[in-house]
Amino acid sequence: MLLKTTLLLTLLLVTIALVVHFVGQTSWRSSIQLLQTELTGGAATPSVSVYSVQELEGLPEPVQRYFQAVLADGQRLVRNARVRHCGFFNMGQVEDNWQPFRSDQMVVTNPRGFIWDASIRMVPGIQVSVVDAYVAGRGVLAAKLFGLFTVMKQPESPQLNQGELLRFFAEAAWYPTALLPSQGVEWQAVDPSRAIATLADGGTTVSLTFTFNEQGLIESVRSEERFREINGEQFASPWEGRFWDYQEREGMLVPSAGEVAWLLPEGPKPYWRGEITDIHYDYVQ
Repeated sequence: MLLKTTLLLTLLLVTIALVVHFVGQTSWRSSIQLLQTELTGGAATPSVSVYSVQELEGLPEPVQRYFQAVLADGQRLVRNARVRHCGFFNMGQVEDNWQPFRSDQMVVTNPRGFIWDASIRMVPGIQVSVVDAYVAGRGVLAAKLFGLFTVMKQPESPQLNQGELLRFFAEAAWYPTALLPSQGVEWQAVDPSRAIATLADGGTTVSLTFTFNEQGLIESVRSEERFREINGEQFASPWEGRFWDYQEREGMLVPSAGEVAWLLPEGPKPYWRGEITDIHYDYVQ
């Protein structure tokens, strides 16, 4: 009798878990698809469709070296990109708590935006679905347990918009034609290995300091003021992304691995380490 009861309870728990998983994933996929529809719905055709080395005239020397290293003359401009990552995400606010993640990311360059759809393992068998996005000029950041129960959601704000546009801009090393002057990016020299880039989108304007290595490739990007939420309040902190292991992807040279960190008074606080497992581009025709 006890064995039968145990088996029935086990079967019930497994059934409940399967139902929660199915309902949660269905709901999550529906919300992501709505965002994707909004992201791609406003796509526009740029006036320029290919990269020309003539664009480099007047740019800071390290920026010219970068484009010469990663692009060939006549490279078609990236319209959108699909990126898959795997790696580890630091869930700890004070003590490090690195957990594995996998993610799919959709990027659109005109209008500018992206959707990062990730699954992060909290403990074995427990997954949190996370969406980090910039769509139609607004930032989105939310997490749901099993894709169903909200555990974190940042309200819309100018600070969130700024942070998500910064992410789009910083990750342009993966879709480098988005960094060209013809795409609205303004470059200002700092020194032989650094330059400041500025990008405006709607009512939000962001700037990043790009550092280039000896091969002319982007080594790091830095913002002096990206907002992070702590106990419901927004605080501006220096923020940095680093890239390495450049590989040729469809004629362009892009990094395959990276790390992102808050630069706090007590030292760097990395929270994302990942690598590209797959990347595919569509181009302006």
